[in-house]
Amino acid sequence: MSLPTAPPTSPLPLRISRGIFDLAGKRAHLKELEEQIADPGLWDDPRRAASLTQEAARVREELNGWEALTKRAEDTRELAGLADDESMAAELTRELDALVKELASREVDLLFSDPYTDHPALLGVHAGAGGTDSQDWAETLLRMYLRWAETHRLSVDFIEESVGEEAGIKSATVRIAGTRAYGLLKAEHGVHRLVRLSPFDSAHRRHTSFALVEVTPEIEDEVTVEIDPDDVRTDVFRSSGAGGQHVNKTSSAVRLTHIPTGIVVTCQNERSQQQNRDVAWRVLRSRLLALQQAAHAQRIADLKGDAISAEWGSQIRSYVLHPYTMVKDHRTGVEVGNAQAVLDGAIDTFIEGYLRWAAGSQATEAVGSNPSAGA
Repeated sequence: MSLPTAPPTSPLPLRISRGIFDLAGKRAHLKELEEQIADPGLWDDPRRAASLTQEAARVREELNGWEALTKRAEDTRELAGLADDESMAAELTRELDALVKELASREVDLLFSDPYTDHPALLGVHAGAGGTDSQDWAETLLRMYLRWAETHRLSVDFIEESVGEEAGIKSATVRIAGTRAYGLLKAEHGVHRLVRLSPFDSAHRRHTSFALVEVTPEIEDEVTVEIDPDDVRTDVFRSSGAGGQHVNKTSSAVRLTHIPTGIVVTCQNERSQQQNRDVAWRVLRSRLLALQQAAHAQRIADLKGDAISAEWGSQIRSYVLHPYTMVKDHRTGVEVGNAQAVLDGAIDTFIEGYLRWAAGSQATEAVGSNPSAGA
């Protein structure tokens, strides 16, 4: 990843950092992982075994780093109490400087506290109102994410794509997998707005287009998301577009409709109907999990009197190509003048800005609700 290990500004205070990182919670999680890994039956499922061992190694490394930093901070505090001459004061200054640098590098860990950080991301792009312009904008956004994924050496698999009548796409869903795939891409969830001179307007007037980007983590089959089979309508149809000789010859594509929520999932990229069905159910579970989490977050916001509008048109980011060029994230205030570079996949600045903004908000809440956190 190209995210820097040291922030451009001063690091979060250590008491805030430790409060967010939740050492006790990490220890409990590691113990649970180790108990699952010790089960001989786990290795009957190599994919799950590999996932658990990798997660355990990552959590263990994070714990060791923070515990070592905590021990150094305690030793430095004791040294401060003994610093009664210039040589000891100089040693204390050097150690404090080293601690600040170490904390700055460790701060990156705080940006990825989501339990689904390393899960594959299911990224969907949907054209909004605006006809051909919005469909073209949706395709441009998709291209931006594909280029970003290529830069970071993340794997990409198409799940479905619905092309527009004249240009662009109506919608597309891709699976992006690799280190911190969901942890990074969750910053992109929301409405993206484009302002430009329309290439599809004969008068070449300025148009505003919208596209919705949905990002959810892919979840394993063992994660419990209650779905009543009677609530899901299954339709099969012939695939369209690229895909090989099987396309348009067999009804291999699958569409799942979750009736209570209206969520529709389509998969047509796999070769068999059963494979498409399995992928579609995985995507449906992931989207329902995200919906449950959003509902929980909204209930908390309502209780706090800080409800956040999530209605269509509440853009998280604006891309302006005329009369000037600029890309601005409305949540964080991060602004970039080279819009073309952003559309070519240079979105790390916005991702990092969002993650730091989210971590800072979480830090404020953690310390506000428990002033002794991490003390």
